[in-house]
Amino acid sequence: MFTPAVMRALRKNKTLRYGVPMLLLVVGGSFGLREFSQIRYDAVKMKIDPELEKKLKMNKISLESEYEKIKDSTFEDWKNIRGPRPWEDPDLLQGRNPEILKTKTT
Repeated sequence: MFTPAVMRALRKNKTLRYGVPMLLLVVGGSFGLREFSQIRYDAVKMKIDPELEKKLKMNKISLESEYEKIKDSTFEDWKNIRGPRPWEDPDLLQGRNPEILKTKTT
């Protein structure tokens, strides 16, 4: 269809070599982003099952109600205890004697 000279000229043309793929990427990306962003709006429009909606309305837990529950708690005797790492023995780390624990279990 094309002569070898024309094909060679087309291969050397930087617009065809770099510009056209870039243009395809930009235009194709625009269409792809439109489809993915449409999913977000479609998910908002979905209706919730009526039974689940009733359960959600009955269980009214707010940040203020949880604050009222723990407002009067005292944390003066609170102690930060680090959990064991996978290679550490949890009984030794938390100050418990493993020999005493073995005698309790038997």
